[in-house]
Amino acid sequence: MHVIDDSCIACGACSDSCPSGAIDMDDNVGHFSIDPDKCTDCGDCVDACPMGSISEG
Repeated sequence: MHVIDDSCIACGACSDSCPSGAIDMDDNVGHFSIDPDKCTDCGDCVDACPMGSISEG
């Protein structure tokens, strides 16, 4: 599974790139987060993130 760290600037590029709809804004942390139950580990979000905020967790 992939995770988004605190360097996320909430631009939404990862969410737009996710084919499984696993990435949504998490108001509790102030940036996007990945739902592990929906994530298919395709890695599209990693390539889409301009900040390099997404890694395997």
